[in-house]
This record gives sequence, structure tokens and C-alpha cells, in this order.
Amino acid sequence: MSQRSDRVKKGVERVPHRALMYATGVPKKEMKKPFIGIASSFTDLIPGHIGMRDLERFVEKGIHTGGGYPFIFGLPGVCDGIAMGHKGMHYSLPLRDLIADLVESVAEGHALDGLILLTNCDKISPGMLMAAARLDIPSIVVSAGPMMTGRYRGKKLSLIRNTFEAMGRFKNGEITADELSSCEMGACPGAGSCQGLYTANTMNCLTEAMGMSLPWCGTAMAGSAEKRRIAFESGVRIVELVQKNITPRKIMTRAAFENAIRVDLALGGSSNTVLHLLAIAHEAGVDLPLELFDELSKTTPHIASLEPVGDYYMEDLHWAGGISAVLARLKDSIQDNPTVSGKRIKALISAVDYIDDNVLRPLKRPHHKEGGIAILKGNLAPLGAVVKQSGVSSAMMRFSGRARVFDSEERAMKAILKKDIKKGDCIVIRYEGPKGGPGMREMLSPTATLMGMGLGDSVALLTDGRFSGGTRGPCIGHISPEAMEGGPIALVKEGDLIELDIHKRTLQLRVPEEELESRRKAWKAPAPKITSGWLSRYARNVTSANTGAIQE
Repeated sequence: MSQRSDRVKKGVERVPHRALMYATGVPKKEMKKPFIGIASSFTDLIPGHIGMRDLERFVEKGIHTGGGYPFIFGLPGVCDGIAMGHKGMHYSLPLRDLIADLVESVAEGHALDGLILLTNCDKISPGMLMAAARLDIPSIVVSAGPMMTGRYRGKKLSLIRNTFEAMGRFKNGEITADELSSCEMGACPGAGSCQGLYTANTMNCLTEAMGMSLPWCGTAMAGSAEKRRIAFESGVRIVELVQKNITPRKIMTRAAFENAIRVDLALGGSSNTVLHLLAIAHEAGVDLPLELFDELSKTTPHIASLEPVGDYYMEDLHWAGGISAVLARLKDSIQDNPTVSGKRIKALISAVDYIDDNVLRPLKRPHHKEGGIAILKGNLAPLGAVVKQSGVSSAMMRFSGRARVFDSEERAMKAILKKDIKKGDCIVIRYEGPKGGPGMREMLSPTATLMGMGLGDSVALLTDGRFSGGTRGPCIGHISPEAMEGGPIALVKEGDLIELDIHKRTLQLRVPEEELESRRKAWKAPAPKITSGWLSRYARNVTSANTGAIQE
């Protein structure tokens, strides 16, 4: 059987190439085996990635057992929680595209036959999937797993509620400095992606739902023996995929994306998944319009209430039956499709023999009749905006408020901490989109602080930036076109009336059209915030959020 790696290891003209590979320690008899790359995003900087050295070993064992030869290569990572609220967050979303480019570069430069994509957190996982779709060589994603919850005086602790939102409660005098310190020390007890259904865990769940990870991979806990076994079996299985030429585009079909969207909607996952699924579909050559999320949302009930919205965590979802159980709950609307396991989706559903009805409610008694995400449109967002409606209280599904306008996250945060924001205000944070940010920064600090200060049911927040998967409350992001492209959000003035109706999917700026036209003629794009380094190139090439913030 011919192999991609024959390009670098077969024939007399490849004597120099083989010499260099022998220099790495490859035994001569191993040269005929498939060359499998392990794209590892291990780093000491990210809690979700610190345990990957162990998983690398088990993936290697699996590849050897399956009859392949493994090569580990490294990829960078940025922890969104650590990058939050300062210059570092500019790099988070662009890192997604950088990772895809790096995986492509190594896989093509060394003619690898297959890939294990070892990932876990926020933009790294979608970057890996973008690379798999683009390269279309046999690939399996192995996510390192969620973090266990912390504990404080008998109560569970997690990152968002007990650090970001705790800042607001401390500012309000609801908790003491000692209690805040206890939260800080206990919220993140060890390795793993943060405990709730934030972006990292949502994307890892959707990767399994799409069929690009083995069953249970999306929810198996970090550091567990189960995760080691999944890593080992993934190593064995990737060699079989190479031998059978089962590539990502045979798995990442339109049906796979629709299944993933339904799982996302049923779980009430991160709004960032809209950006990522659009970008991954683009690389896979699959037409995935933004409006599809809303179409599916209207027929997909929200059946799980995980942190940050509810009181369950990833460990609860795992023991409730995992992603196969979610698929089983939705079986009548789930489409059959192949997976990297060799089993089709319907076969995985048929094998489910237990579902915890408390964590994953039956369809007849959902938390909400519609899915977790809604797409809004109106004269303020003609190309669309995204809201995680599962995190919005019934009192805020319709809202009318006066605009408080800020041209950066930092300015808004200062006003919030100074208690300049009052009930009934509609905070507008602009020039934070893909171009304007650049990098479409997450707004977790302002949203979590508002919740902690008790303003979650009386203040709305709108932005052309995006929100963390840990965001809850009436927070509308991804407003397109963004302000830097002259979108209507750039024309909003202090005191303008803004009306939000999530039920009707509308977002309106109540300003006469002739006045908006006058403002449009007077508008000039501000100077870029960053004019050097690769982010300046990114800003020139990236599209608005309604396309997935892809690079043209």
C-alpha cells in the first residue's frame, strides 16, 4: 500500500531524507510503517494542557501497538482565562488560525500519513479541527479532559462563579477578602479544562458528536485512567484509519455539523461554537450558513443545565451518560454518520443503556423548549448577532434600554467597577471585533462582574466582540458587520434607545434612518489599535464574525 510518507522515505533519491530520519533514532525496520504525527499542545502554561505528557505516552503506545511509528511535534497554546482582560486576549482567536497553519506545515513538510491531535482548551481544539478538515488526512482528536470541581466548606467551586463573578460579589461587599482568597485558591484544583460548559468543554463535546473523537472522549475527566485508555485506543485506531484511508471529510459532513449543532443547543453550550463550527465547515468545504443555528434551535430543546447557567458540571455530564446519551436523547433528529471509531452514530446511540434524567432531562420536560443559542438580526446587526439564550432569565428576553457606549473593553470595565452602570442601561462595547480588536476579545470580565454585582437581570451588554463560554445573562455578541467595518454598531451614540427581543430574534436601534445616514456619512474608521506584529496582518485579512472570522 502506498503511503504519503513514501514521499520522504522511498527511493534512491531519498537517501538524504532517510539519513536525517535515522538521525532521530528511527529503526530501519520501522521505516515501512505509517508515520503518525502526534500534534501535542502540551504546555506548562495552561491547566488544561499540563497533563498531556502522560497522554502522549499512551498515544505512542497505541500507535506502536497498531503498527505505526509515532512522531510528537509541539504546538503553542494560550489560556483564555489568563489572557482575559488585557492585551493577551487579542491573540486568543487568531491563535486558532495559527494552529491550523502550523499543523498543516508540519504534516505537509514531513509527509505524515495520519495525525493524533492532542488538544483541550478554547481556540486550540477548533484550530486542530480546521487543520484536519483542510489537510483531509486520517486524523483523530484526543482532548485531555475536564477539570474536577474544587471544594470550599462543603460547596463545589468552579472558575467562573468563584473567581470572575466573585470579584463582583466582593466589590458589592457580599464576601470578605478571606472568602475571595479561598475561592482563588480552591476554584481550580488541578489539571483539566475548566469545569463548566465553557468553550473548551463545549468544543470537545461537539468534536465527539461530529465523530472526530472516540466515544466518551469529550467528557472523560483529566488525569483519569479512562482518559489514558482513550488515548491508547486512539493511537491504535489512527493506524487503521490510515490503512483504510478514512479521512476527516468523510466524517465531517453536513450531517455531522448539524448533529454537533443540535448537541450544542441541547446542552446550552458556549456561543463561541458558532464562530468555530463556521470556520471548521469552511475548511471542510461544507456550506454552513449562520441562520442554520437558529433554524435548528427552534426544534431542539435545551435539556441540560450545566455551569455557568446551572449547577451541574462536566463530571456530572460524564456520569450521566456523556455525549452518546445526549445523542440518544435527540435520536429522532440526529442523522446517521460515520465516526473515527468505526461505528456509525446510530450504532453508538443504540448502545446507550443509561441516562441520568436529572442531568439530561427527557424531551418532554426540558429546561427550555428551544436550544441554547439564538441568532438575532435587525438594523443594529443586519448580518446577525449571537446570544446564549439559555443563560438569559425570562425577565430579560425582552429589553429596552439607553445606550452606554464604550470603544474598548477597558473603558467599559472601568465604568462597571466605578458603579457608573445603572439598571436599565444597555452597554455597547465596540471596536472589539475580529478586525477592530483585533482578535475579537472575550468579554468575560465585564459580564461576570455585572452578574456578581447583581445587574444580570437589569443591564444588557452588546458587542462586536465575543463572550466566554462562561458568560451568562443578556449578552449579545458577534454583532456583524463589526464597527471597524462601518457596521451600524459604529453609529450608536450615548443615550440612544436599543430594543432587544430574543423571542422575535430582533435587535433594533431606535434611531430614525435619516439620522443614521447622517452619522454614517460622518463616520471615519479609527486608527488600528495594533499596527505591528502578526496581529496587524491578521486584522487586514480577517472577515466579520458572521462568516466564522475566517482569514481570506
